[in-house]
Amino acid sequence: MKIVDIQCFPLKIKPQDIYLGGKTDDSLPDYYYRDEYRCVYSRKMETCLIKITADNGLVGWGEALAPVVPHIVAEIINHLFKPLLLGASPFDSNVLGAKMYDSMRDRGYITGYQVDAIAAVDIALWDLKGKCLGLPVWQLLGGAWRQSVPCYVSGLPQAELEQRCELAISWRERGFTAIKLALGYGVAEDVRNVRAIRAAVGDDIALFLDAHWNYSVSEACDLLEELKPLGLRFLEAPLLPEDVAGHRELRQKSSVAIALGETERTRYQFRPFIEQRAVDILQPDVGRTGISELMRIASLAETHNLKVAPHLSVGLAPCIAASIHVAAALPNLFMLEFQPPVFAVANSLLHTPLVCAEGHYQLPSGAGLGIEINEDVVQEHLWSPSC
Repeated sequence: MKIVDIQCFPLKIKPQDIYLGGKTDDSLPDYYYRDEYRCVYSRKMETCLIKITADNGLVGWGEALAPVVPHIVAEIINHLFKPLLLGASPFDSNVLGAKMYDSMRDRGYITGYQVDAIAAVDIALWDLKGKCLGLPVWQLLGGAWRQSVPCYVSGLPQAELEQRCELAISWRERGFTAIKLALGYGVAEDVRNVRAIRAAVGDDIALFLDAHWNYSVSEACDLLEELKPLGLRFLEAPLLPEDVAGHRELRQKSSVAIALGETERTRYQFRPFIEQRAVDILQPDVGRTGISELMRIASLAETHNLKVAPHLSVGLAPCIAASIHVAAALPNLFMLEFQPPVFAVANSLLHTPLVCAEGHYQLPSGAGLGIEINEDVVQEHLWSPSC
């Protein structure tokens, strides 16, 4: 069996609600900067899907986490990877992955969009292999440790604290037992938010906090001291992601688990955090690592008795499905992330929706990733930027 065609689909989708609460005004530029999160965001849901077709007519779908300028991923795949992939067997995925990584290694492109593009190809190859064999990806990964995947609700995208408390209560009433708060607004403001939400939902709900890299070591220590009575389960992204030594110092001082990893793409990038004992919970994102590399990262974490909570933010249908399969196959899973507004957009691309209810994802049924992309909907959102 050989690969005979590769197609890329950079998408821009206008959502009902902007991710993390941005403005929806169409007269404004798509890209804007959020000072509180140190990042550029899009007012659209942006991603890049890839479709790999074999000579037997079967196809595999993949996706790169590309929340801004997704056409860059498409250009890398079309111009750099396509010549390597055409005519190859999808079952040579490990060899192909290494060759794609090596192709720009000595030019310094060992992270960023280059590796995001590899991740998209890798996911598509796993999907295609599963369909060829008539087996789900979790089975190809060695089996499922669990038949449903526990998850936490990520973010409470409401403008006012009272509304965030009401939303948290509604998730508790729907059977979810863990919520992550997207904060990082300063120690006093973060403490005020966590206290109010803890009071609203009670003690039975696990609370996590994403600080979006906004603190110093001393500020993070002050925050954790203030929050100690509230039973915070982990603090995500407390410091700048390059600061391995700072994370190690913070972890030594903290009784709360330190989580990080959405910015990292390879085991080489995770390795210093693991070996220097600078992290408790690793958060690789399958849309940046691919399935193969995420499994390697998780295996490395397991040798140091660390948990993995795969990151899952604005990745759509293939990313979410791949994350569920990987999470089912991980012996050292902590929990998987659940983004309700993103999940709804992801399902709009599918003939049969993915299911998340009462704090658990259902494993997709069927071979490969177990999803069927609605290509008519994909075509409606296809973005062809002019240069």
